Amino acid sequence: MIIKNADVFCEDGVFRTKDICTDGERISSSSENDEILDAEGCYAVPGLIDIHFHGCVGHDFCDGTEEAIREIASYEAENGVLAICPATMTLPEETLMTIAKAAAAYNGDSGADLVGINMEGPFINEAKKGAQNPAYIHKPDVAMYERLQKASNGLFKLVDIAPENEGAMEFIRQVKDEAVISIAHTAADYETAVKAIEHGVSHVTHLYNAMPGYSHRAPGVIGAACDHGLDVELICDGIHIHPSAVRTTFKMFGDDKIILISDSMMATGMEDGTYQLGGQDVKVVGNLATLAEGGAIAGSATNLMDCLRTAVKTMGIPLNSAVKCATENPARSIGIYDSYGSISEGKYANVVLLDKDLEIKAVIKKGEILNHK
Repeated sequence: MIIKNADVFCEDGVFRTKDICTDGERISSSSENDEILDAEGCYAVPGLIDIHFHGCVGHDFCDGTEEAIREIASYEAENGVLAICPATMTLPEETLMTIAKAAAAYNGDSGADLVGINMEGPFINEAKKGAQNPAYIHKPDVAMYERLQKASNGLFKLVDIAPENEGAMEFIRQVKDEAVISIAHTAADYETAVKAIEHGVSHVTHLYNAMPGYSHRAPGVIGAACDHGLDVELICDGIHIHPSAVRTTFKMFGDDKIILISDSMMATGMEDGTYQLGGQDVKVVGNLATLAEGGAIAGSATNLMDCLRTAVKTMGIPLNSAVKCATENPARSIGIYDSYGSISEGKYANVVLLDKDLEIKAVIKKGEILNHK
């Protein structure tokens, strides 16, 4: 296939009008195939990568079934997200084990690629539990992590932790070379966060949410992450973070360190109603998802492509920055940039064509057109 005349997002972060050639599943320097896709008037961006979300279209990754993963992967691909690293919740080890085994057994190839698992619970602080179930919060446990990692065939790419918890620093030290360790659901102050970074933390989960706010005398995790150049996740659904805070975050961290995530739950792509997240009822009205008991925000009801549009069209984030934060940065963070995250020779031919209003015109996955409008 040759995708002609598109404004292509290049590795240096600039859009250039050029052709994209594919050879089978990969991007190549030339193509001997006669199939031509005229993309004049379209942006061509890499397939998006969501490294933190829970579900969509009535399914949750924590359902622990290959069917649920397949339905989730199909929806994500239709919406331009071509690689996924879905998140677990704070659940019993037996349940997490079922999820890990289902992910390891999954071999679907029609939707988004399952490239990892984000272990969001259970090593968190109850004081900042958010929508996590406090009944299953567990102290940091290397042996537990290793059992789950083995069951998943090494799919756990991110492990979230509250560094102030007993045993957290030792856990970070032992696991940091096997998975990305992320500060999450935490009451840690600046000094504790810095200590965790010194032990090997390199990532922050959904910045601003489920952690102390940034202030001039208590900069907390946010200040520590900025000072030490950590990757930080940002939910740009228009609910979790005020547009001004999003703009400020880009000024603080730069588009090299921000990773756009959706944090979507099973109501995404569905009508308003009551759904489940981590075994708890969630009420969804529009884009707002809250626990039925307590009212805490419970993930989002927005996919990553919609978050990218919101960041650009209503929050004032430059398109090239938003695309980088939804493609290259997540790929680098979980170690898959050799095959995903940019439109570059040798990588998978995962390309999304967007019109100038950022609506999807075509999704190409590994050189095959999934949908074309």
